[in-house]
Amino acid sequence: MERVCVIGAGSSGIAACQVLAARGIAYDCYETGSEVGGNWRYLNDNGMSSAYRSLHINTSRQIMEYASFPMPEDCPVYPSHFHIARYFDSFVDHFGLRPSISFRTEVVRVEPVPGGGWSVTTRRLDSGETAEQLYGAVLVANGHHWKPRWPRPSLPGAEGFTGTQTHSHDYRTPEPFADKRVLVLGIGNSACDIAVETSRVSRRTVLAMRRGAHILPKYLFGVPTDHLTGSWLARAPLSVQEAGLRLLLRLSRGRLRDYGLPTPRHRVLGAHPTISDDLLSRLGHGDLTVKPAPVRLEGDRVTFEDGSTEEFDAVVYCTGYDIAFPFLKDEVIDPSDNDIDLFHRVVAPDRPGLYFIGLVQPLGAIMPLAEAQSHWVADLLEGRCGLPDPERMRRETSTYRARLARRYVTSTRHTIQVDARAYLRELRTERRRGAARVRRAATGR
Repeated sequence: MERVCVIGAGSSGIAACQVLAARGIAYDCYETGSEVGGNWRYLNDNGMSSAYRSLHINTSRQIMEYASFPMPEDCPVYPSHFHIARYFDSFVDHFGLRPSISFRTEVVRVEPVPGGGWSVTTRRLDSGETAEQLYGAVLVANGHHWKPRWPRPSLPGAEGFTGTQTHSHDYRTPEPFADKRVLVLGIGNSACDIAVETSRVSRRTVLAMRRGAHILPKYLFGVPTDHLTGSWLARAPLSVQEAGLRLLLRLSRGRLRDYGLPTPRHRVLGAHPTISDDLLSRLGHGDLTVKPAPVRLEGDRVTFEDGSTEEFDAVVYCTGYDIAFPFLKDEVIDPSDNDIDLFHRVVAPDRPGLYFIGLVQPLGAIMPLAEAQSHWVADLLEGRCGLPDPERMRRETSTYRARLARRYVTSTRHTIQVDARAYLRELRTERRRGAARVRRAATGR
């Protein structure tokens, strides 16, 4: 079997490394930073981490942990990024993966080779030395929360705004916003966290949004909210899940409009969840103000959709991320608008040997999904599983897109959305089908 290349040593990359090592599949892993952990390594010297100092996971550790390496029992239910980074270090050292990872090494180019395989060009960041090596397969695990997505087009007047404009990707602590008038754009998890934090030190913080969102607490009646994914409710039809969760939220937090938030026009499970225990409290205390979306900036003033105008010293754009593969040409994989054709979110149908690990936005945690994806890819590499023809794979991606369109709000945020529990079943089913294809091929049936 030819050697395999793994790009990235974040949460998905190290999951792939562990599975490949356990299967005895030779591989090399390249990581731009000095340590493992990717987005979860605060102040990562790879320059790509969006972790801020107070960041905690929004899924409980029982949901987040790798199946092959449970998190320690003394770890908090909702660990901070410091806990997660230590967990990743322990994971890598427990399985002896560190020697297989080339740190401070950037993958600058990945190209298909005529006749099969992939040419991978790397560059040592400290010396500038480049190298080219051939691989039988490439597992891309470079993450999708590192390239900030700014408003397109930019807000009218943004170039002349006299205050500061930053993206949530670059936010670390609230101190730079002390005694300032702060506008936070968005209603996702980062927007809520940043608005809550800056409201404690700023002169005034306003949270502005294009549409409403359902705000889920981290605990419902004393139980981590995501534990519902393992309850009877998660096994019910989607309409029953919707009705049950809507009732639980109404009983536990009341109506969002009573806090000054717009009532969402979409279903509870019709968008990626926004999870916050602090936002509603800060709104209820009057420490935060909600506004509709801004329409233009002029000097230090911002005008909103409702016609109101207000002065600000800083604007923080919590407007998401673009999926990007700087080492792949667009004719190989085109990530425009975060819309990528991948069979079961992993396999590039027309690019044999090119796989993507962790390129999903789950209702749940990404780590066990990346682990399951890696097991499927290892089956394919070992010949235990086979793939259908490219046309059938493309039909699957079309079906997936249609399901997304029916369920979720139209947004670049939802182009790679999956339900963790259902997706794990999907991968298990495909592994069985892939094994059956190999058996049929062996018997000529």
